[in-house]
Amino acid sequence: MNASEPSDKEILWTGKYIRLMRRGRWEFVERVNLSGIIAVVALTDDDKIVLVEQFRVPVDASVIELPAGLVGDVAGSEEEAMETAARREMIEETGYQVAELTPLYEGAASAGLSNEHISLFLARGLTKVGPGGGDESEDIRVHEVPRGELATWLDARRREGKVIDIKVYLALPYCS
Repeated sequence: MNASEPSDKEILWTGKYIRLMRRGRWEFVERVNLSGIIAVVALTDDDKIVLVEQFRVPVDASVIELPAGLVGDVAGSEEEAMETAARREMIEETGYQVAELTPLYEGAASAGLSNEHISLFLARGLTKVGPGGGDESEDIRVHEVPRGELATWLDARRREGKVIDIKVYLALPYCS
């Protein structure tokens, strides 16, 4: 809690990564044991956007997402820079090393539910250095979609019953 936050918050439950809170009648979630969240609009030299797909328990479905991850969540890396985390997550999830990383936006993910803030980056100059797929706790499928076909591709995935993470639509201006 920073000095400007009211101190009338009540902790209802604490887990490894989240804490359920109440302030007055408002219940919400705080992220704990991390310093931020990153997401990456990753564009290949052959004009494709790199997306990931994984099953997400809260929505009980496979979700199409931008490569993303937690920052400072590993013991000893609590002070990890956002850029460092973005590069790490790109290799881990997609197998791509990033040459150019540009900050785009930062903002609240779901201000009515959580204190999460996401930093969005643009990645270019990608070099395939591994298979991707995530760490031992993840089962990530990597998709490389021609940039000009992204909107149509997403619509087809939605019709298949997949959930499209709203952040993917932030990539559309970079794909037209």
